[in-house]
Amino acid sequence: MATLAVPRAGRSAERRFYAGLAIAMLATIVLGFARSFFFRPWFPDHVAPPERLFYVHGAVFTAWCVLMVVQPLLVAARRTDVHRRLGWVGAAIAAAMVVLGVYGSLVAARRPTGFFDVPVPPLQFLAVPLFDMALFPAFVILAIAWRRDAQSHKRLMVLASVNLLNAGVARWPFPFIAGSPVPSIVITDLFILALAGWDLASRGRPHPVTLWGGLAIVASQPLRVVLSGTAAWEAFARWAVGLLG
Repeated sequence: MATLAVPRAGRSAERRFYAGLAIAMLATIVLGFARSFFFRPWFPDHVAPPERLFYVHGAVFTAWCVLMVVQPLLVAARRTDVHRRLGWVGAAIAAAMVVLGVYGSLVAARRPTGFFDVPVPPLQFLAVPLFDMALFPAFVILAIAWRRDAQSHKRLMVLASVNLLNAGVARWPFPFIAGSPVPSIVITDLFILALAGWDLASRGRPHPVTLWGGLAIVASQPLRVVLSGTAAWEAFARWAVGLLG
């Protein structure tokens, strides 16, 4: 009986870890967009996008974050049947997120004022959300392809969500966040470190998905900054925004 208690305890700890990580990511997003979206009526003077598109965008992205909390809780409750059915709902939400994310980014880049709360020229900053919208579906598609490999699947879903967190962290209402992208990037990467720490504690080494997926996110952060300052990127960004007419 004692030998069976250890794996059960391990599974219980794993479920708590993933549920806790998902709740922390949801809280990160809520804090970042509290003034412009979640609690907008309480902050009428805070700048917010005028286009209704972004309220749809916010609702769909929130649905994804809530789903990331619900899914590990369903596994913990042994409702894997519901978990699997909701997985296909999540795939549809992810597809909608990519469409809304790309379109919304182009709309924001076309504004004379650019992206709200972002003191960077809009065509230059466009590299940030478009990189996110490239990496996010890549992680989700791999997670769907490897859905029968539970350990790879859950890590890919976490990394897909972590890849989107910087947008929320960059809008936290704290002075140390404003003026530099470094604090928000560091805080976002702490979620990757948390996943790596869980790997070390639970299996003694990083899982390949955590290692290579985490490196992909981290490497993309300076890459998009460097690329955004090039003439080639500016030409592409002007062309992409011009598609809106």
